[in-house]
Amino acid sequence: MSEDGFTLKDAKVAILGLGLMGGSLALALKGQCAALLGIDPDPAALSLALRQNIVDQAESDPAKLLPQADLVILAAPVPIILTLLRKLPEYTSKPCIVLDLGSTKRVIVEQMDSLPERFDPLGGHPICGKEKLTLANAERTLYYGAPFILTPLTRTTPRALSAVQQVIATIGAKAITLDAAEHDRILAATSHLPFLLSSALALATPEECAPLVGPGFRSASRLAGTPSSMMMGVLQTNRENILTAIHRLQAQLDTLEMQLAASDFASLEATLNQAQNQHCRFTP
Repeated sequence: MSEDGFTLKDAKVAILGLGLMGGSLALALKGQCAALLGIDPDPAALSLALRQNIVDQAESDPAKLLPQADLVILAAPVPIILTLLRKLPEYTSKPCIVLDLGSTKRVIVEQMDSLPERFDPLGGHPICGKEKLTLANAERTLYYGAPFILTPLTRTTPRALSAVQQVIATIGAKAITLDAAEHDRILAATSHLPFLLSSALALATPEECAPLVGPGFRSASRLAGTPSSMMMGVLQTNRENILTAIHRLQAQLDTLEMQLAASDFASLEATLNQAQNQHCRFTP
């Protein structure tokens, strides 16, 4: 047992949402805790999870499994996480640690702060994933080496931090602590804007170009393959930060357009060299 009274191998862990993120987490935690409880509204996901022994028990109704859980992990789109947080007191009266994996944090952390005292909440966001979101695309190593951002509340206890850090260590991720507002500001630029940029590129490309699409277009437009149902809650809950990021991007596009329109190729080359150097800082 850890000095904070939580040991993952002795804990029952409930994962609400057995899509890509929740399913990959379950695969990575299998055999590392006392029991894995899977909850999802999709019967096909529940069937697959049981058939492939991804979880020990699976149900569509959270109230049937959550009363067993020592640690509850919300692995769902942001609006569903907010709904689950509101309903959590109805599902279980047992004191437990609550972690979410949502892509925005400020609104979720505010909702967590309204939970009754028996819940010990902590915001989280693993920086990993792909555009194919179902359990069938889950990978045991999805989290390995990935940053896992934690946004603690004032009420978050050392026990909750210890529990989540044990989870992060077990799945091979790297814990980083950030303020929720700072998280949302940064992720607007590094995650949410790329999705919109990828979508804009897909929309701006004529359909007759399809036979000549190569790896450059595929990589630049990859995120456009993400279902909008996954991203709408992100865009709604981080709207102001994303608008700021869009304005910065528009300014850069305006610069490139003006340099190209003026045939100012010396300035254009200098701008592109600056972009290359900046890219190397982000992806060493």
